[in-house]
Amino acid sequence: MKQKPSFAFIATSWLALFIGVSGYIIGLWNAQMQLNEKGYYFTILMYGLFAGVSVQKCVRDRLEGIPVTDIYYGISWVSTILTLLLLTVGLWNATLLPSEKGFYAFAFLLSIFGAISVQKNTRDSQAAKTSTTGTDSVNS
Repeated sequence: MKQKPSFAFIATSWLALFIGVSGYIIGLWNAQMQLNEKGYYFTILMYGLFAGVSVQKCVRDRLEGIPVTDIYYGISWVSTILTLLLLTVGLWNATLLPSEKGFYAFAFLLSIFGAISVQKNTRDSQAAKTSTTGTDSVNS
């Protein structure tokens, strides 16, 4: 029987995702930068969230024996690394204070951590529910 994640871990994961994403977006909203720069950083955040969840799902699928193509697995990893690289290069070249650069970097990392944790909890909760009811459902 698979165990459902604790309420504390689920709540903490959602809180990390919310704080990371909202902090990052509020920081962008208040930033004194051009709209295209704000769009760049926002797009990196959204792409990073998707890529991080995609890697988590691929790794988990492989551990559970669910087939994942090597191409998708590789693209997921490359995408995750690419978002980190794009954010690093963008912040390195930005005319922001070092404290602002650090804020965006850590808000981004907290967001990615939160998204991966929420995805893991969702999948673990579904697996626990499936093992107790004895039915199979769509992989999340």
